[in-house]
Amino acid sequence: MGVPTTIVVGAGPGGLACAIAAADAGGTVLLLEKAPDVGGALPYSGGHLSAGGFSLQHERGISDDPERHFDDVWRISRGAARADLTRLTLREQPAVLEWLLAAGLIVDPGTPRIVYGHEPYRTPRTVHATTVPGGPAILAVLRPMLDAHRAAGRIDLRCEARVTELLTEGGAVVGVATADGARWRAPAVVLATGGFGYAPELFAELEGAPLTTSAAPTSTGDGLLMGRSVGAGLQGLGCYIPTFGGLPPVDGDLRVDWAHRPHLVAPERPPWEIYVDRAGSRWIAEDEPSIDHKERVLTTVDRMTFWTVFDAHALRESYPMVHGWSAAELDAQCGRRRGVHRASGLAELAGLAGVDPAGLSATVARYNGFVADGRDADFGRTYLPAPIVEPPFYALENHPVTLITFAGLDVDELLRVRRADGTTIPGLYAVGEVIGSAAVNGNAFCSGMCLTPAMAFGRLVGRRLAGTAG
Repeated sequence: MGVPTTIVVGAGPGGLACAIAAADAGGTVLLLEKAPDVGGALPYSGGHLSAGGFSLQHERGISDDPERHFDDVWRISRGAARADLTRLTLREQPAVLEWLLAAGLIVDPGTPRIVYGHEPYRTPRTVHATTVPGGPAILAVLRPMLDAHRAAGRIDLRCEARVTELLTEGGAVVGVATADGARWRAPAVVLATGGFGYAPELFAELEGAPLTTSAAPTSTGDGLLMGRSVGAGLQGLGCYIPTFGGLPPVDGDLRVDWAHRPHLVAPERPPWEIYVDRAGSRWIAEDEPSIDHKERVLTTVDRMTFWTVFDAHALRESYPMVHGWSAAELDAQCGRRRGVHRASGLAELAGLAGVDPAGLSATVARYNGFVADGRDADFGRTYLPAPIVEPPFYALENHPVTLITFAGLDVDELLRVRRADGTTIPGLYAVGEVIGSAAVNGNAFCSGMCLTPAMAFGRLVGRRLAGTAG
């Protein structure tokens, strides 16, 4: 390969889609990835995809289209997403689904479905693999397409090639430099480097929140920092919101154990437990059906950390409290796994968990009174199955979990990176989480609206750059 038509930095979902689409359209691509292998966030991703008006919906008699999908995103995001970028990706997302399905992606036969782990759509339009996490299944269908183009000489993949600098001439980006001193030139550079959910200092600067993450270890904000170094503006600041609770990390890692996460979605598992803060006080109706509302209230709780408190009766009856653990397995983790506690009395439990003992005892007594009365006078909870009275008592520590980062590089409707004054930086494009998830989610989580837009935008940019080559 001579001078490529495009350099793509990052071989995650957006970068792979961009490189493959460019090669499909006749372009040549230098694909640079700092990790030893491709995939980016895909090995860690739940792999949820969504679109309005694709074949699996048609087969199940589900009437949908991109505009109805837009209406749902706009409702959930409270109009905080960018309308231009949201409509752009939603028009392409049905084609993304058909592309993956044609390439051999096998999805759970129960999908398309409505997902309640995020604020739900009104229409079933989310698909995912049967395996958890589902991202590897998507990577498995992208890899053969990538390999075919590599064999044909249309994509030159270089792994363990960390891009450290954007090369510029006259205000335009003309290439990149890598950590080994190599310099590469091309008419266009596409940043597809992911977010910054594994970069504590950058996360503190841009999101201003405590970081407990499920992001890939490669999500260190490289593209965002490089973009800023050449004058790029940012979008999505002030839109951070956490997902609703995960067990604390162990062994000094930033990442939560996402396979074993507390089951806190009330429409899927009505809660037998109560939620308390460090003072031992309740702060929301635990059976609140809107996960979005729960996430927003969580941002007002001290350090966005809370404990689910329950008794032996609840552990037996409310299964599963934690994904992947039986009641016996949860019990066995007590005192062994950080954040999982058991005690014969509430005061002892509070001491183990780091919660105020007097506050917790008073809160449980008050809650038990509400159960007896059949009415929660504090928060209006209606599901009151049983008092918390049977020892042993349990507490699970829950931290806010960063799935995606909301701030990112500002781009125009063609995914060209813009300066703070709104002018575009010639030769520089960005797709995926590096543009910030707020672009198409606003201050919310919309099902399938991180992974699918990354690939949709990647395909759009790849085709466009291949079509304008020369």
